[in-house]
Amino acid sequence: MRAHINYGTLTAITLGEKPLPPKITPLRTRWAEARFLGRLLRFLPRFRPGARWTPSRLLELRAARGPDQTAILFEDQDYTWGQVNAAVNRTARMFQEIGVGKGDVVALLMDNRPEFLFAVTALNRLGAAGALINTNIGGSALAHAIQIAGPSLLLVGQEHREKAASVLAEIEGLSENRVRVQAEPGVDAPAGPFEIIDERVAAQSGEAIQDIETGRNTDHFGYIYTSGTTGLPKAAVISNLRILMPGGAMGRGVLALTPDDVVYITTPLYHSVGMFIGWGTTLTTGATLALRRRFSASQFWEDVERFGVSTFVYIGELCRYLLNQPTHPKERSHRIRVAAGNGLRPDIWDEFQERFGIEVIREYYGATEGNSMTINMAGRPGMIGRLIASARLIRCDLETGEAYRNAQGLCEDASEGETGLWLAPIGATSPFDGYADEAATRKKILVDVFKPGDRYFNSGDLLTLHDDKWLAFADRVGDTFRWKGENVSTNEVAEILNGAPGVLETNVYGVEVPGSEGRAGMASMNCNEDFSLEFFSRFATENLASYQRPLFLRLQTEMKITVTFKHQKVDYRREGYDPSKVSDPLFFFAEGRYVPLEAALYSKIQDGSQALR
Repeated sequence: MRAHINYGTLTAITLGEKPLPPKITPLRTRWAEARFLGRLLRFLPRFRPGARWTPSRLLELRAARGPDQTAILFEDQDYTWGQVNAAVNRTARMFQEIGVGKGDVVALLMDNRPEFLFAVTALNRLGAAGALINTNIGGSALAHAIQIAGPSLLLVGQEHREKAASVLAEIEGLSENRVRVQAEPGVDAPAGPFEIIDERVAAQSGEAIQDIETGRNTDHFGYIYTSGTTGLPKAAVISNLRILMPGGAMGRGVLALTPDDVVYITTPLYHSVGMFIGWGTTLTTGATLALRRRFSASQFWEDVERFGVSTFVYIGELCRYLLNQPTHPKERSHRIRVAAGNGLRPDIWDEFQERFGIEVIREYYGATEGNSMTINMAGRPGMIGRLIASARLIRCDLETGEAYRNAQGLCEDASEGETGLWLAPIGATSPFDGYADEAATRKKILVDVFKPGDRYFNSGDLLTLHDDKWLAFADRVGDTFRWKGENVSTNEVAEILNGAPGVLETNVYGVEVPGSEGRAGMASMNCNEDFSLEFFSRFATENLASYQRPLFLRLQTEMKITVTFKHQKVDYRREGYDPSKVSDPLFFFAEGRYVPLEAALYSKIQDGSQALR
């Protein structure tokens, strides 16, 4: 039962002064950062803009140096680097045969499996680009995602052929004869309107293709899409450098991977974590990629043992889902030496590390389309790294994210203890490639920030600055809201409520109430049998200020999340606290306790006859 609350990273915008996290001495921090840079130095020339390094070339290097070393583990399949390189060559020749060449875009709709990596790397080998489509979207969102990439071909995994067929008519310029299906080894593919390519691929030669030019790291690798939680997905432009830099920084610098390591990836390959930190790190280090089709908390430790995992990558609430599982007999008998990711919240950091015996946690922060990142190399719980010289944290309106400007029209840095908007400068060595949509690109660029004419990437994220320039994630812009004249951080409140007995997971957001300014707090929670509404009412009263305390509760058994295990808030805000729209039990805070929210009480809240406490 978790009752521990880590106040270390709770930001000053709502809670005032709280004890900071345990201090990591500056000497220890600098030593950790120096070791990180030292490990990275040999790889830095490949980051030089214009250098002739691509994921495809790295694969050829791996195949030449260790052709018989294991590259990919997936279910009961395993591939050596030599076999992967040959499979990529066969796939590239197949693409050539059907008319795909340099500069073309191929949209890829497929689950996590080796064929995904063969296809996207084969496109890279030809100088073509892959649009990596989110397999969880459908209908108009799916049609939009494919359309904005302007593909000349759609490659679909057999598992998604019906979904692709359902939207094909909505996609301009993409006819039935420009769709191909990739089946799976040992799986019968039913006949249908699209050609199945497996036999065509198998018939190709696995030898190197001689008549293609080696690309550069600044060339177009493809598109990776934003989640689309606040609208239709945006296609972020990804260069080869965007794969190499995180892959090298994480693989070489942060994780210190060698060919003896096995990296376990359960996140989607169409997302930056799976592609950059999964495929990217293994290409840059020669480590083995253990790939799972999709995350399973119940099967996690079985896979860790079966694949001999030494490193795994987490994101969002993945670590919380492992903690919420019953004790597993294999959860401490593993060889994991390091876990890396983003989203390990401070309320479970210590417990996660202690329960599973994971010595090193490397929390990092960055955006798919962003041009900079931070890394916590010293292991300070709750921190995402330190504010580096090339990034800035500026003062802003915490609800809207609008930058505050002084009398000269320029921005100002946030001070220690403040929460601000994280920016990264745009330059030759830190480009912002933007999106397929130019208007969307312009919205993410802030100009005239500290001097006329300078340009910065606007992350849209609020971070809090601690001592020695340490940073903690606070909220996404738009998640912080105002109630009773105060700013409320949804992440902070959720971290506190997660410490209540019986609470497994909390998602906090603001909802509009007629006749009230700002938005009132609402919490959707997953709970177990130890949860007591009476005790929770006291817990919320004692641990939260009145303006922080959720006015509404929604109790459920399954949390809505994105494919990267981040809380989905848009649907929750839209459904609100209306019992006619929400089938889950709803409660309202009145007279010091949470009471059932039924139709009659809802009507009183709506007409203003029910007081809001």
